[in-house]
Amino acid sequence: MRKTYVSASVFMLLCFIVLAISSCKKEGFLSATATTNLNQQTIFTDSANAEGFLANIYTNVGFSISPTRFSYTTVAGVSIPCGGLDAACDESEISHTYSTAALAFALGSVNAGNVPDGNTADAYYVCYQQIRAVNQLFANISKVPLLSATKTQMLAEARFLRAWYYFILLEHYGGVPIVGNAIYDYTQVIPTKRSTFDQCVTYITGQCDSAAQVLPLVQTSLNYGRASGGACLALKARVLLYAASPLFNKPSSMASVQAPFDIASAAVKPLVGYPSYNATRWATAEAAAMAVIQTNAYQLFTDSVNLPGYGEEKPFQYLFTIRKTSTLPGNAINNEYIFQLMFPPNDYLEDLFQPPSRTGANGAFPYQGTVDAFPMANGKAITDPTSGYDPTNPYAKRDPRLAATIIYDQSLLGNRTPNGQIQGYSPVDIYLTNNNGTLSGGTDAVYQGTPTGYYHNKMLDPDAIANGLLLNPTQRCLPLMRYADILLDYAEAANENEGPTTLVYQYVNEIRQRAGLNPYALPTGLTQAQMRAAIQTERQCELAYEGYRFFDVRRWLIADQTENIEAQGMEVDRTLTTTTYKIFPVRKHNFTPKMYLWPFPQAEIGKGGGLVQNPGY
Repeated sequence: MRKTYVSASVFMLLCFIVLAISSCKKEGFLSATATTNLNQQTIFTDSANAEGFLANIYTNVGFSISPTRFSYTTVAGVSIPCGGLDAACDESEISHTYSTAALAFALGSVNAGNVPDGNTADAYYVCYQQIRAVNQLFANISKVPLLSATKTQMLAEARFLRAWYYFILLEHYGGVPIVGNAIYDYTQVIPTKRSTFDQCVTYITGQCDSAAQVLPLVQTSLNYGRASGGACLALKARVLLYAASPLFNKPSSMASVQAPFDIASAAVKPLVGYPSYNATRWATAEAAAMAVIQTNAYQLFTDSVNLPGYGEEKPFQYLFTIRKTSTLPGNAINNEYIFQLMFPPNDYLEDLFQPPSRTGANGAFPYQGTVDAFPMANGKAITDPTSGYDPTNPYAKRDPRLAATIIYDQSLLGNRTPNGQIQGYSPVDIYLTNNNGTLSGGTDAVYQGTPTGYYHNKMLDPDAIANGLLLNPTQRCLPLMRYADILLDYAEAANENEGPTTLVYQYVNEIRQRAGLNPYALPTGLTQAQMRAAIQTERQCELAYEGYRFFDVRRWLIADQTENIEAQGMEVDRTLTTTTYKIFPVRKHNFTPKMYLWPFPQAEIGKGGGLVQNPGY
């Protein structure tokens, strides 16, 4: 009897190969090329091809949060990465100042004409391409020579993936067209009437419910990385959290904050939010997050046994690089991850983010504001006079997650040997020195290697080598939903619904404890507003550079505060006897209310299918 699925290694290889191919051309999986004559007949009458077709739908699940989502193509056809969503908000400075959507969002100049259109950065194009693929699978699954049970599992995975891509559309645009199981070709006028925001939420959560009834709660062994029942529950919780948030469910207490709903016409209002505030939406989101927690299938990664490297940030840092953990029976999977983008052994984040001295530095660069969000190791904000923060030694005694998230002056990184291995650790020199009256530095220095004085360290493997030709790769896969996110989802929804309950404190404190804060407990007696601020800061630190911040500040309706800023960096000047830290301006960010949602690409509006543009564009 044939196996139910391709093996995990083959699955990852399929994803990797198809991802590489699809990034180079706009044709879909069924498009004939010079090297293949695959069509519906050859795909769906062959079990391996059909399984590969499903694997192909997985390849873009992480495109929205990709650190290379926005790029610039030169006249020579070379694609230059410019950053991800972090470079489009208050987290990072764009890596190259070419005209991209990331820069347009930073400057406040984004519009329907300069937003990504018809490429791998375009949420509308990518998501509907994958939704169409799901619908093709549904239409042709009866032809596939597989066991009925296997087909049922495949369709449940596909149903989850369809919900996933619709959620990406929802967080970008609000209400979008729901096409059901329909498949359109280029000879047909494709109806693009937008469904209401409420209809989209109902549809996505319904798809999650249906898929969860079929899929196993957790995918393990060879199926690790595939959609699971837990992933369905987690996606439902995320969608309902968004639905309860002020951007779409605006309370009267935020009446002074202008949102897309406020500037929309009467006909468009239902497309971008609910017509009125309903507090019970927070209760629904709370219950959905608790449903994930109560499965007892997931836990925070705390394995620090026999981990190489340096520093107290190890448990948090290795969370992102280890697929198995020695503290679980049978050396089982890292079960903080609920849904993740799988990769074969790789070093691509090291290639992207490590400093030039380690042959990296092609990614975006963290801002000072993100650094300042991390508290002291005692859990107190650096603005608290009792925290012990020392501006003349700003990185000392900080939250251990800071070192695992950002490379700052004198951060330790592995030394690369000629054979591509790690041999010891040495500091990264980002400082400047006085050279005959002129401040200058090495290849990693501020203004030389980094425009902000910082480099990314989030999810980088201390034991992997940038451009190491995979001589010392990492087993990293990229988290799309993890248990820490669920705990924070619950804490936020419960705090809005009930106030700072015991469980709200418990779940936030669990994350702070894993982070290594001491003491880790939040102060008792917080008001609802104070707990809200604490949860928002915790999300900013715990989930930094995982694609959350861009949308978090929007759904909270605080982007008019966080994005209208003068983004800053840090210059470090050193002599033989002194070290001086100077904060300097990097870029002025601008934000207007229309930017709470993305514009639909002008080319899509111009097709005449009835797609209505978002307010303000």
